[in-house]
Amino acid sequence: MKAPHHRVYVIRLKNPRRGDRREAFYVGMTGLPLEERFANHKRGYKSASVVKKYGIELAPEWYDGIPPMPYEEAALTEPALADELRDRGYLVYGPTARKTTPRVRARTRSD
Repeated sequence: MKAPHHRVYVIRLKNPRRGDRREAFYVGMTGLPLEERFANHKRGYKSASVVKKYGIELAPEWYDGIPPMPYEEAALTEPALADELRDRGYLVYGPTARKTTPRVRARTRSD
């Protein structure tokens, strides 16, 4: 049996929202070494566009205590960590475990 190797990680971003002074982060998960995953994001390979454009560095202070785990567990941990950072007031790009309501499109004159 293969040892658990998926990791949840956090990337510090230059805040893409003008006028928003909060620290910004991207939360993801991978089976790759974290430095390699960050490099892939920055070069545009299987990347989140927000990380390619605004990614500064890995932010290990948010994930160092989280050990490698099976894929299924990482898929649950990733949105939980993203929501924890949101609860602390940070701007976070990545998944959520919260129930969300679909956005309603604003009516335009042609509607």
